[in-house]
Amino acid sequence: MTRRLATVSLLVREYDEAIAWFTGVLGFELLEDTPMGPGKRWVVVAPAAGRQGAALLLARAATPEQQAAIGRQAGGRVFLFLETSDFHADHAAMTARGVRFLEAPRHEAYGWVAVFEDGCGNKWDLLERHAPG
Repeated sequence: MTRRLATVSLLVREYDEAIAWFTGVLGFELLEDTPMGPGKRWVVVAPAAGRQGAALLLARAATPEQQAAIGRQAGGRVFLFLETSDFHADHAAMTARGVRFLEAPRHEAYGWVAVFEDGCGNKWDLLERHAPG
């Protein structure tokens, strides 16, 4: 039996705003945008190049409780990790497209990392991990 984490739900204010940010700013690919009834859509995005790992289900917040959690799904901690094989090229490209990095790139024992915010304010790590050695 094979199992994997396929999709992670991310609360957003509006579908089209979130699609524009993830595809236009972060360079993700829109994999699916299916109407699901009045005001609801199944919207899935994922990194475009060499896609591996989980995709994001962009879920429009529908209740006051969900709206209050937008941008704080991990309680202010880093929530998601975007791994790359070329940290410096991705960092430069993302910066040029307006991604807000909260710190300068830093080198850790595990690799290169910098924290950035998505269009809703969730914290992410841009991460290039070194091979264990």
